[in-house]
Amino acid sequence: MSEELPPPSDGTSHDWDAPWIAAVGAGRPERAQLAAKFGEGFRKTGSLMQLMGQAAADRIGLNATDLNCLNILSFAGQMTAGELAKATGLTTASITGVADRLEEAGYVRRERDPADRRRVVIQLVFDRALTNVAPVFLPLIQAWQGVVDHYTDDELRLIVDFYGRMEEVIREHVTRLRGPAEPGRQDGPGEASAR
Repeated sequence: MSEELPPPSDGTSHDWDAPWIAAVGAGRPERAQLAAKFGEGFRKTGSLMQLMGQAAADRIGLNATDLNCLNILSFAGQMTAGELAKATGLTTASITGVADRLEEAGYVRRERDPADRRRVVIQLVFDRALTNVAPVFLPLIQAWQGVVDHYTDDELRLIVDFYGRMEEVIREHVTRLRGPAEPGRQDGPGEASAR
């Protein structure tokens, strides 16, 4: 169901875009405007990344969850099901299904851990990922490089620092959202959607 959005109040943002600004104590008007643009940019980028992930998964022939797990696995090259479950917040049973589908598609293989033969690790098949996944993302990476070229090394250090700090914030809140409801709230994991 599509609903027409209200027109921007000042030509730069919608009244409904930033009701949280007062809550974070933005202060002076210029700072409040920057905080509003920051929040809007963060929300837009997050939504676009989700849409990009889904479109890429569709192109590759995977579902978005499996592609996300493959991406997380690519940072380490191999993980146990328990490690991947912890990294994603999925149950180990769900990770078993993800690993089954990725193995069937040729993106991973399960192997015994040489250090502990009782453990099974999910190993990324790099050649398959480079052949089928990398080309889907290459145009985006090249476009990112074009953006990066516009910044000095010091500006890039600041951006990298920002991303590191935001990763910490996001990880903290993913953990918070997957944990028990905060005091004074009635919603626990999954309860809000059950209503």
